[in-house]
Amino acid sequence: MTLDPNDPRLTAYALGELDETERAAVESELLFSEAARQEVEEIQATAGLLKEEFSSEPGFELSQSQNALIEHRLDSRTTRNSWTTSRGLYAGGALLAAASLFLVVYLNWSQRGTSLENAFEKDRNGKTIGREISTGRVAKELPKPFEVANPRKPPVQQAPRQGSNKRPVGQIAREGQGDAGTQLTVRDQLVSQLQSQAGQLVRKEVVGNTRLAVPMVPPATLRPTAGPGGGGGTAAHSFLQKFLLQDKVSVPQGYDSEELKSSHDKGRYRQNFNTEAYDRLVDNPFLRAIQNPLSTFSIDVDTAAYANLRRFLSSGALPPKDAVRIEEMVNYFAYSYTGPNNSDPFSTQVEVASAPWKPEHRLVKVGLKGRDIAQEKRPPSNLVFLIDVSGSMQPPNKLPLIKRGLPLLIEKLTENDRVAIVVYAGASGLVLPSTTCDHKAKILTALENLEAGGSTNGASGIQLAYDTAVANFIKGGTNRVILATDGDFNVGVTNQGELTRLIEEKAKSGVFLSVLGFGMGNYKDSTLEKLADNGNGNYAYVDSLQEARKVLVEEMGGTLITIAKDVKIQVEFNPALVGAYRLIGYENRILRAEDFNDDTKDAGEIGAGHTVTALYEVVLAGKEGALPGIDVLKYQKPVEASRESKSRELLTVKLRYKEPDGMTSKLMQFPVSDRGAGWAQASRDFKFASAVAALGMILRDSPYKGNATIDSVLELAEAGKGEDKQGYRSEFIDLAKTARGPVEGTKITN
Repeated sequence: MTLDPNDPRLTAYALGELDETERAAVESELLFSEAARQEVEEIQATAGLLKEEFSSEPGFELSQSQNALIEHRLDSRTTRNSWTTSRGLYAGGALLAAASLFLVVYLNWSQRGTSLENAFEKDRNGKTIGREISTGRVAKELPKPFEVANPRKPPVQQAPRQGSNKRPVGQIAREGQGDAGTQLTVRDQLVSQLQSQAGQLVRKEVVGNTRLAVPMVPPATLRPTAGPGGGGGTAAHSFLQKFLLQDKVSVPQGYDSEELKSSHDKGRYRQNFNTEAYDRLVDNPFLRAIQNPLSTFSIDVDTAAYANLRRFLSSGALPPKDAVRIEEMVNYFAYSYTGPNNSDPFSTQVEVASAPWKPEHRLVKVGLKGRDIAQEKRPPSNLVFLIDVSGSMQPPNKLPLIKRGLPLLIEKLTENDRVAIVVYAGASGLVLPSTTCDHKAKILTALENLEAGGSTNGASGIQLAYDTAVANFIKGGTNRVILATDGDFNVGVTNQGELTRLIEEKAKSGVFLSVLGFGMGNYKDSTLEKLADNGNGNYAYVDSLQEARKVLVEEMGGTLITIAKDVKIQVEFNPALVGAYRLIGYENRILRAEDFNDDTKDAGEIGAGHTVTALYEVVLAGKEGALPGIDVLKYQKPVEASRESKSRELLTVKLRYKEPDGMTSKLMQFPVSDRGAGWAQASRDFKFASAVAALGMILRDSPYKGNATIDSVLELAEAGKGEDKQGYRSEFIDLAKTARGPVEGTKITN
């Protein structure tokens, strides 16, 4: 069941006001609703803005009469405080603390006679943002009204009701202000109003036929700042867009309604990514085989990019181009490659057919299959869960999801395995010393008791986690740190260079690293990928309990057990048959040719049962002159004839790897011939991997995507779907259909 983003429980959940049973129920539903999760994050962001704004105000003591007034107002509304009665009352009860803070600060401002004139700054076009608001002095019982300057329109006079001495609610009337401004009368029930409407950014006040929007948070927090994509960069501005589009509120002075709606529509498919960080990727170009006969790269078993872009597409937005790493998309899926039948840790299979997006080109698939290890033969594990419990980990798709996902792995461990839990926020701590898994209740209780709060000192946590793993090292076993975080390190060692060097140094201890990424908005993909790469580990993005089950249970052997490390691939192309080639994906895994034989050069790891797939697009000799960036050479010598070059060998695949505890690499090599197979003769796995790669090129708007379209992707994927026991290929087909709207609805830009 999909949770409605307007569900009144979300506000109480975001502010931690639900009991344990209700909270668990909401978290379960949140896992299946991206929109609801975003709603929770926005509510928490707004609450954070309120707290930050109010924290800067000096405290003061209310007078006896003021305290009595507030208590009287609260008592009069006691029976309406239940959050379950309605959405509006629910929001009021849930944000009672924020409302009270607002009242206290308002009274403080009033007592000091503080002026908030020009509280809203001007935007980059010079347009005034918001209204000028100032306060008067506090009367003995009720505060005087807010003053709202409106330079656009003259104030609207509204006569009192017949027989009444009170002004109507929301009435604007001149009271000795002249043309300098107008005065808005606040309801007598100010405290009650704050309670019932504290969850909203703005309050509607009806004056005749005109709706006015009065900020319910300090005006400075509503300043729209420029953010990625040109939209307002603050949570408040984002909220205002949403309220406007739902016709919940009128536009404050200085905001242009059409501009707000337009900026929202423009961001519909390319959303504001806040502070998420991705390394820039540039598609591998075609290279002439006669000049560059060797292609060398490190293998990659990471899958984070696919799960991450699924998150974007599922919410109706295109992922950032740099978030689309095609090799991680392709390697998210298992393929029916045959495992090794000898002592080698993995087998190699190569297939050649025509390229579906460019039929005159050839497509080469290089597939590796790691040796499977049965659960009962798995070596004992020494695991350290390194969990980020900083304040940014509060949303349901972060720490709450970690606390539900890791128990899936714990349940699969045996009495031969050990688990320790290290946490870090502003500082790090050992929550649970290394404990054997015949005490699972103790481990689960320690995990369940974790709460988020504070800044993020990742380096101190990394240090303690590795120290704990080394202290309990199991020779011949699995020794691994499992890092669960959003990657937003902001205290201590924070830059990528120092963090990766720290991980590189720790990897020498023989302890491997798995990185599990969580959350959105402040997600630091580039940092987490580098940590996994330099820590002899793997990297996955967990966006749901189902994904946690896939990574930690279904692929448990591959996640925990490394069967070969520093695995490198080097492909030598025969210039007599190959004019040019390009490696699809692996842009940040490229190695120099001389790195292949250098055993000090770090590369990727293969886990038990893992499959690894790489794709090359090949242009046959004599046809490469038509490729972009490749001109016909004037002085290049012709290919020197040799017996090998005259053969039908298209290329030779060479691999180097080390044993998990080894220091010297071993070499494997396989010559490959092209038998001229057409696309119809390609295997199902080949067709499906090609479909995934084609979607990646479309999402990246790659100059090499040829005639690939969403329709052709769907056709390829259906042809390669096969048995699909786990349903992951069917999910990809649905995702490709979902991508049609964003892809065809806008031009993809950087």
